Amino acid sequence: MRLLTSFTILASISLAYAEGGLLGDSEQGNVVSQTPKKEAGMQKGENLGALKVRIKDLTRVRGVRSNQISNIGVVVGLEGTGDTRNSPFAQLAITNLMRDFGITIDSRQLNLKNVAIVMVTAELPPFVRPGNRIDVTVSSIGDAKSLKGGYLLQTPLYSARKDVAYAVAMGPVSIGGFNFAQGGTERQKNHTTVGLITGGALVERPVETQYEFNGSLFLELIEPDFTTANRIAEAINSSYKDLSAVAWDAGGVEVRGAQSTILDPVEVLSRVESLMVVPDAIATIVINERTGTIVVGGDVKIGSAMIAHGGLTVKINQYNEIVQPLPFSRGTTETQTNTDVQVKEDIVRIGVVKSNATLDDLAKIFRALRVTPRDMIAIIEALRAQGAIKAVVKVQ
Repeated sequence: MRLLTSFTILASISLAYAEGGLLGDSEQGNVVSQTPKKEAGMQKGENLGALKVRIKDLTRVRGVRSNQISNIGVVVGLEGTGDTRNSPFAQLAITNLMRDFGITIDSRQLNLKNVAIVMVTAELPPFVRPGNRIDVTVSSIGDAKSLKGGYLLQTPLYSARKDVAYAVAMGPVSIGGFNFAQGGTERQKNHTTVGLITGGALVERPVETQYEFNGSLFLELIEPDFTTANRIAEAINSSYKDLSAVAWDAGGVEVRGAQSTILDPVEVLSRVESLMVVPDAIATIVINERTGTIVVGGDVKIGSAMIAHGGLTVKINQYNEIVQPLPFSRGTTETQTNTDVQVKEDIVRIGVVKSNATLDDLAKIFRALRVTPRDMIAIIEALRAQGAIKAVVKVQ
C-alpha cells in the first residue's frame, strides 16, 4: 500500500522581468533582464521576438465558406463482408435499383453479402466550378464488416435543403486497412467500415459566394480577440494608404477603400492577407488528466506561493508461518500470519524562484523537483485554487 502525504516545500516564485524580453541561463538558473531596442514598424503592445502570423492564417473572409453535402449510397463488389439480412437497407436499395433498370424482384428473396448501404459525405469548397473533383468519405450504415474492394455506385450529393444535387460521387473505395479473422483469431488495421474516394465526386454546380458588401470587405477572426483585431486594423492602415480598416469588435475587421475609392476586392485581399501581425490570446493552461498531458501558454504568470508536495511510502508485507507445538504438549501444528511494515520517507526537494514567474521558470521548478506529470497536474490545480496562477486552466 502506498500513501502520499504532503511536506511543505517553500517555493517563492520571482523573475526579473523586462518589457522587451528575457535571457535565461538554463544551466545555472540565473535570469538576466535586458531591455532591447524597439524595432521600427513594431505595433503597439508587441514584444520583440514574438511570433508573427499572416492575416490570412488568422482570419477568414465573410461569405467565403465551404458547404457540406451528403446522401445515402450503395457500395457493391464486397467479398462477403457486406450487410446481412439483419440490416434490410441493402436488400431494399437493390430492389429499388433493379426496378429502375426494369427488373422487378422481391426483396424477401434476396440474401446479399457483397452489398453495403453507406453514407456519402463531402465538403464543397468555395469558388469551385463545374467539372472540378472533390474527395468524398464513405461510411457504413448497416452491419457490414468491411468495405474493402467495394465500388460506390453513382450517388448525387445534396445540401441540407435537399433541393438540388451539387456533385455526383462514384468510384472505388479505399479503406487504407484490413480486417482478417480465422479460427477465432482476428487482425485489424484502421477502420475498415469507413473509406475515402480521392477525387470521387464531380462538381455539377457551384455555390454562389458573396464576399463584398456595399464596397466593404469583412475579415472575421477565427479566434475572436479584441487586441488581435485592433492589431490587424492598425497593420492595414499603416501599410496601405489607399485602404481604411476598422475593428468593430473582437470578431471582425471592416476593410474599404479610403475616400470611397472603388477597389478590386481580389487585389485588396491579396495584399491584405500577406501582412504579418502578432496575435494575442488569453493566458491558458490545458490539462488532460487521462493522458497526463500539460500544455502551458507562454503568457502564463505565477505569483508568490507556498507549494506543498512530497511523499511517504508505506510498504506492508504479509507472510504465513508454520508454528509447531511444544514437545509433549499434545498441541496441533498451526499457521499464523505475520505482518512486516516498512516506511520510507522521500527526501524533500526545494526549488526556489521569485514572484511573477513565467513558463520558463515553472519548467525549471518542475525539473528541479523531479516531479511526474501527475504531480505537475496536482501542483497546478493547487496553485489555481490558491489564486497564484494568473491564467485560465482548462481540464479535459
